[in-house]
Amino acid sequence: MIDLKTTYLGLDLKNPLVASPSPLCEEISNIRQMEDSGAAAVVLHSLFEEQITLESSQLDTSLEAGAESFAESLSYFPDMTSYNLGPEGYLEHVRKAKAAVDIPVIASLNGVSTEGWIKYAKKIEEAGADGLELNIYYLPTDPDMTAAEVEQVYYDLVAEVKTRLRIPLAVKIGPYFSSMGNAAQRLDELEVVPNLILSTPHELLLRLHWVAMIYGHIRADLALTGGVYTAEDVLKSMMAGARVAMMTSALLRYGIPHLEMVRRDLVEWMEKHEYESIHQMQGSMARKSVADPSAFGRANYMKMLSSYTPRAVSRK
Repeated sequence: MIDLKTTYLGLDLKNPLVASPSPLCEEISNIRQMEDSGAAAVVLHSLFEEQITLESSQLDTSLEAGAESFAESLSYFPDMTSYNLGPEGYLEHVRKAKAAVDIPVIASLNGVSTEGWIKYAKKIEEAGADGLELNIYYLPTDPDMTAAEVEQVYYDLVAEVKTRLRIPLAVKIGPYFSSMGNAAQRLDELEVVPNLILSTPHELLLRLHWVAMIYGHIRADLALTGGVYTAEDVLKSMMAGARVAMMTSALLRYGIPHLEMVRRDLVEWMEKHEYESIHQMQGSMARKSVADPSAFGRANYMKMLSSYTPRAVSRK
């Protein structure tokens, strides 16, 4: 019997397939289907800082101010009257999701300041969430702000949220820090983030690179998200050192039942290659398993360049 079990954020999961935030998570029926299709956990869509700190009417006014000046500008801003559920509705959605399924339900907060909105972290915990994912998106526009100051924004926010929680906290960040290893060590828990648009399979490589680099150097569990479409992608994620592989774009493109195919292919590959468990392969291809990671990285770089064979292009 193939053992697909893994752990993430201290949670025991039946396999490494996790449905990450998307509009699919706004419907309880979809969350039930995710569980039935093999998802081991689900991360709900985000509750945004702006939804909490501003009343809906104030937010609508702020977004629409001046928009009517140019017809094309009407498409610049989202229609917040129809966007998800608002703060209290979100808490109720967490409660309903927890009551509807047996798999862990992880909530998500999206913000960047350290003001009053973070009190909702505690409210989310009280609503029954098994964990909280802090989805930090910060675009520095001040040219005088240094990289170290940008990173400090992340560290301060995570520290502030952690003081309010007993449930585990994951931090979703981008893969473009100048020193990802150092940033990961300073964060309590880490997750690698996809782009806002639907990810594509070619985006997986950068995520694999950083997970393999970081694995074994921090205590936090690693989750890989962005470019995970197939069982092969999940296997690569596990071997790089991730505890779970999160999927959103694949489910939006191919539907929730896509999880069933990925899980089936995952089991078939493990049986064929005589793997008994997911745990057996986790981190087997991480950089810490290589005596000289720097030399290994350069060797792979040279191999990649030398192995490319140009294809002839016919011209008419």
